[in-house]
Amino acid sequence: MSGIPGYNFNDRLEAQKEAKLAMLKRAKEKQLDPETRKKKLEERARINEARAKRQSEKEAKRAEEKARKEAEEREAERKQALAEEARNKAAAQLKTAQKARRDARYAARKARNTRR
Repeated sequence: MSGIPGYNFNDRLEAQKEAKLAMLKRAKEKQLDPETRKKKLEERARINEARAKRQSEKEAKRAEEKARKEAEEREAERKQALAEEARNKAAAQLKTAQKARRDARYAARKARNTRR
């Protein structure tokens, strides 16, 4: 079996070394030159700055929207309280008017009955 290449330890060790060197060579080729790397970093910084600006604008808009909604809710609650107060007042006036009519009818009936 030692006659077949790749079956003894030294052959496998040599194949591993070659594979490692080939991998390192490919990694070296993929590495960017300093000028390209600098341009990419500048572009990334510009993109990040724009993203941060958009996020801050979005947060400000969200806070403004939240404040507007809270104001609308307070206004709606105030209107609801006024309406409730008006309903209660109207109910009280109705009750008073009903009592007055009832008393007037009673007084009229009493007046009719006392003349006899």
